[in-house]
Amino acid sequence: MSHPRQVAFWALKEIERKDTSVEVALQGQLAKSDLTRGDRALVTEFVYGVVRRRRSLDAVIDQFGKKPAAQQAPDLRVLLRLGFYQLIYLDRVAAALAVDSTVELAKANRLGGLSNVANGMLREYLRQRSADNPLGISLPENPVSRLGVRHSYPDWIVQQWCDQLGIEEAEHLCRWFNQPPQLYLRINPLRTSLEEVENNFLEAGIAVERLPNLPQGLKLPSAGHIEALPGYTEGWWTVQDASAQWVTHLLNPQPGEVIVDACAAPGGKTTHMAELMGDRGQIWACDRTASRLKKVRQNCQRLQLRSVQLLQGDSREFRQFEGSCDRVLLDVPCSGLGTLHRRADLRWRQTPQGIVELAQLQAELLAAAATWVKPGGVLVYATCTISSPENEGVIDPFLQTHPDWRVETPSEALGLGEAESPLGFRLWPHRHEGDGFFMVKLRRR
Repeated sequence: MSHPRQVAFWALKEIERKDTSVEVALQGQLAKSDLTRGDRALVTEFVYGVVRRRRSLDAVIDQFGKKPAAQQAPDLRVLLRLGFYQLIYLDRVAAALAVDSTVELAKANRLGGLSNVANGMLREYLRQRSADNPLGISLPENPVSRLGVRHSYPDWIVQQWCDQLGIEEAEHLCRWFNQPPQLYLRINPLRTSLEEVENNFLEAGIAVERLPNLPQGLKLPSAGHIEALPGYTEGWWTVQDASAQWVTHLLNPQPGEVIVDACAAPGGKTTHMAELMGDRGQIWACDRTASRLKKVRQNCQRLQLRSVQLLQGDSREFRQFEGSCDRVLLDVPCSGLGTLHRRADLRWRQTPQGIVELAQLQAELLAAAATWVKPGGVLVYATCTISSPENEGVIDPFLQTHPDWRVETPSEALGLGEAESPLGFRLWPHRHEGDGFFMVKLRRR
């Protein structure tokens, strides 16, 4: 029988040694295990939590080890992070169990000679921690570094948030992104109704909650296996974050129109368009890779939508659309800094230079997609990031060099008034329901 801490250790070791993504390492190890559903959830908590809290955990190792975390043997460093994570962040795990299981894990993984080291560090932490100082360490004086160590983010990300929000609200955002993500659904009105989906979930003993101002939106506290939920096979709903649902409402697609979704995979917004159009019209779903377009096709088939056509390739090279589209959605590749709660390792993978390169790509995609829109037509630019260089930093130069385009404030009430900015809408996760997003509606004169 597999042990959840052992499975978590293997996954974390793979992430550390091979730089494998959290999702790939976790799913690979779970697939090889024979864990119960409850134990699989515990492994997921361990792996995501340790990766998310890496900077804080390493600061604790720096404090209580004879060597700093960076100089510890890699396997011991993984083991210590797992042990300290349980002591600091998991109230439901008894301290004695966290310590003893870490020592046993060391012995089981040929680290027996270091088991006393792990035991001593964990017990010394327990002696020094307090309610006022759960990390048990001295934090940096610099306010940005202080937040970065306390909540486990790189300084450059915290600095961005402090510049935009101020220190106090930036800390609220830091806390928010360290929470487990919620699950949001969008019901398919062509196949069912909100009431019918609600009733089916309630009959299955699953509580659901409606989303304000989102007529197709529902929130679930937890899910388990998505495919096993009521109505999945019938195409009654699809998983889509609340913020992402707003993007298609801002686009406001109409029956009979020609629309291009320039960066469509995995198809959440593409299928939302088709639903809002009554599956009447022509939607082109574009993406660079065939494997990602396969996901769009599968989603359309499950939701029984027929108005979507797929096109593989680089959207910067699609000359055939020039001047022919009523509306275009450009949900560009971005840093994803509005989804840090969902993607635990993203905070460590993104860099300031990477954002500069993404902003250049985004500007190129926007310039190309703008040529597809008919005079009087609409383009919606969207990102799942709260990084200004990828949002206003792309839109403002575009407007300065394209005088035939203007920002349009929707005439219809979207319920996003407090999210409005001079250049579109910015959804802050700690203020609004869902991921961090930016979206702007542009109209060609």
